[in-house]
Amino acid sequence: SKPYNRIDRINSLILSLLREIQISNVDLSECGLITFTRIDVAPDLRTAKVYYSVIGCVKSEYDIDIYINKKRKAFKKYLGPKLNLRYIPDLKFYYDKTLVRSQEISKLINNIKSHDN
Repeated sequence: SKPYNRIDRINSLILSLLREIQISNVDLSECGLITFTRIDVAPDLRTAKVYYSVIGCVKSEYDIDIYINKKRKAFKKYLGPKLNLRYIPDLKFYYDKTLVRSQEISKLINNIKSHDN
């Protein structure tokens, strides 16, 4: 018995490969420090949503989204030989707003605490 299902293992594998490809083959430094946070591969393995966050953002969120999505073919090209799958998923990159939302929630909680005192 395996600790988790096939899609979870593929998600984990593709995410680590994308991080390697970013470091060695595809330069995204023009947009700041981009980190891939999570991935959701479709059950048919044809598509994958890749979520990323940005630190030291020098461009707008919209410009970064366009820029990174233009690199989709390059990522897929380097990903193909490293995956032992029938289909290499088409990648679509999305800005991960989790960090921003958690900071907003922390601010709200801190404001409530300061008003209570």
